[in-house]
Amino acid sequence: MTETLFNPKTCEFAEFDAETRRLLRATVDWFEARGKAALKRDDRERIWYAEFLDFVKRERVFATFLTPAAEAGGDPNKRWDTARNAMLSKILGFYGMSYWYVWQVTILGLGPIWQSGNAAAKRKAAAQLDSGEIFAFGLSEKEHGADVYSTDMVLEPQPGGGYTATGGKHYIGNGNLAGMVSVFGRRADKPIIDSAKALESKPTQEDYEGYLFFVADSKHKNYKLLRNVVDSQMYVAAFDLEQYPVAEEDILHRGEEAFHAAMNTVNVGKFNLGFGAIGACEHAYYEAITHAENRILFGHRVTEFPQVQALMTDSYARLVGMKLYSERAIDYMRSANPEDRRYLLFNAIEKMTVTRQGQKIIEDLADVVAARGFENDMYFPMAMLGLFGLPRLEGTVHVNMALSLKFMANYMFHPADAGLAALRYLPGVAPKGAVRAVSGALSWSSRKLAPRAGAAVPALAKELKNASYQPVPTRRDGADDEFLFRQGPSSGLGRIRFVDWRPIFEKFAHIPNVAVFLEQALAFQTLLAAASPTAAQQRDVDFLFALGELFTALPYAQLILEQAEIEGTSAAVLDQLFDVFVREFAKNALTLHTKPAATKAQQTRALDLVRRPVADRARFDAVLAEARAHAGAYEMNP
Repeated sequence: MTETLFNPKTCEFAEFDAETRRLLRATVDWFEARGKAALKRDDRERIWYAEFLDFVKRERVFATFLTPAAEAGGDPNKRWDTARNAMLSKILGFYGMSYWYVWQVTILGLGPIWQSGNAAAKRKAAAQLDSGEIFAFGLSEKEHGADVYSTDMVLEPQPGGGYTATGGKHYIGNGNLAGMVSVFGRRADKPIIDSAKALESKPTQEDYEGYLFFVADSKHKNYKLLRNVVDSQMYVAAFDLEQYPVAEEDILHRGEEAFHAAMNTVNVGKFNLGFGAIGACEHAYYEAITHAENRILFGHRVTEFPQVQALMTDSYARLVGMKLYSERAIDYMRSANPEDRRYLLFNAIEKMTVTRQGQKIIEDLADVVAARGFENDMYFPMAMLGLFGLPRLEGTVHVNMALSLKFMANYMFHPADAGLAALRYLPGVAPKGAVRAVSGALSWSSRKLAPRAGAAVPALAKELKNASYQPVPTRRDGADDEFLFRQGPSSGLGRIRFVDWRPIFEKFAHIPNVAVFLEQALAFQTLLAAASPTAAQQRDVDFLFALGELFTALPYAQLILEQAEIEGTSAAVLDQLFDVFVREFAKNALTLHTKPAATKAQQTRALDLVRRPVADRARFDAVLAEARAHAGAYEMNP
């Protein structure tokens, strides 16, 4: 159950098949047998995790988990299973983000390979996984970062066929030892896309013609490893290719397909950021609650101080929320298909919101453990560094907030709510009561009127059909998630439709703070309809981010409630979690209200979102007791 923190001493992994359970248990046992002192020593002295990779090779962990069934050679245990990959991500994050990182960037390196039509490269990757190799994703560059249009990895066509590649890559995990590095570059004889113009209008297929993905070998003499750019166990490489020979059989993707491969690889690989964050937060929470429960100051346990009780209770509720959301996001990933691409929004929130919730937990726990959190026998410093890094990996928050905003109109305005557009004709500073009355009438009645409206207006009927999906089941079956390697074009986000988000909130509206949050959500919907962003504001990233903070809270809460319904999460924990959400929504509404770019109407409507959570001391005490019960429940073997 999600309310129970992961405990290596008692976990059984019962939801998985026998071989998956064995490998997950073996991974836990490997870390526990090494012990905390060795874990901390290796982290402190920045020792490359060769012994861990020896274990991975011996047990064929990466080979079993990261080889799609199509490349498994008949091995029934090999498949790409998002659920068990997520569990391994949590385990590795629990013991150290460096261990999570070597796994994470291997996933990214494999993405372009498994998506390609290059059968020989796939066979080679499968064989290298079997032999214990790791992989790397050569996309980022020091001067260009995520602006891949401007890549300086240049391939010169050769008279006899093939190319020579020259250029540098930066911030490439596993770039020191990867058997295969998936490298993004461009041909010297083709024009480059102007990235500034590409943001304003989509380039043509001819514009993409010169871009490609190819594989390189880190052991090749023309592969020049420069340095590790971070002070860590993990190796985050800067490397140059100098006249590196690229044969036709080394090419994975060409043209626009190379861009789709890059984006779709990120969809698959960076989904694991949130799960690494969960693991790190769980370990840190055990340390913090155990320390606070056992420390006596001024005749009281630290957990008896009101400010500490608030921090520990909120952090516990946040952590349960991270876990609930992430478990449900797995289902959307595994059930995705060309007609249901809602996972792209939920994936972006997994990468962005879950990791930032984790950072907030670590910040609050740091105020609980204080100086103890910096001592050299604590896991906590490892978690602090990791959780401050995850939301910032290659602009994770900025990139995924921008991506999430592309879905806002379709998510917020179910096609049945087209009538809400009429709110634009109300004066922007109309009294709150009048606006709420009109909004409520249009919004709630529209669901009853939708079928008749759809019959009368063919275009609306088509919209309603596009927003109809079969219920998404819980997916922990031992299936191969092969769709993730045939996601197709990464464009067309504006055509993705969402089901009505309100019913799940209504179902939980008997919980006081869920009801308050629903009021805020409906008021936000009204704001978007009555005071839509202007053309100038839609180019103002700072303003859009303030809007995005409000929007992304809704799908995050939606999936939490969906999973809570599946698991039977306690009403007290949910009420405490939504107490947090109500406060944060109000805070973000005030931020929007104070933005210099906000119109008078937007300033007025933003204040309609401000609410107080419903306080309940009995509920608070119940959740606090649940949190305190984890004190002493787990401590890593010494």
